Amino acid sequence: MLKHFVALTSGVLFGLGMMISGMVNPANVIGFLDAFGEWNPSLAFVMGGALLVFMPGYFFLVRKQTKPVLADTFCVNDNTAMDTRLISGSVLFGVGWGLAGICPGPAIAALGSGSSTVILFVLSTVVGMYMVNVMTTKPSPEALSEPQ
Repeated sequence: MLKHFVALTSGVLFGLGMMISGMVNPANVIGFLDAFGEWNPSLAFVMGGALLVFMPGYFFLVRKQTKPVLADTFCVNDNTAMDTRLISGSVLFGVGWGLAGICPGPAIAALGSGSSTVILFVLSTVVGMYMVNVMTTKPSPEALSEPQ
C-alpha cells in the first residue's frame, strides 16, 4: 500500500512540476527545439533544475543503499547494447516529440485540460505501446506446438 501511495505522490508531483514549468504547453517544447527561429530556453532550465534536485540525492543517498526503501532490489536494466532497436526507437520518440511538442509524461499531466489533441495523443501512445507489445512478444514453445 505504501508503494502505491509513494508512486501516486511522485506522479502528482511530476504532473504539478510539468504544469508549473509550462512543459505541458507544446509551444514551449517546440520553441526549445526551434534553435534557428525564436528559441525558448525554458525547457533547458526545467531540465537543469530537475538535475539539481536529482543528482545530490542519487549520488549521496541512493548509490550508498544496498536496496531500495520500498522494494527488495533495485530495478536496473543490464542491457547496455546500442542496437538498431534502441536507436530507431529513440529517433521515433524524438521525431514524435518534435512534431507534437509533447511527450507522454507531460501529456498525461495535461489530460486534465480536456484538450482533444492531448486525449488523442495519449490514446495514440497507448495504442502504439500495445502494438509494440504484440509485435515483439514471442509465443511460448507450448503455444507453437498446440494444434490450431
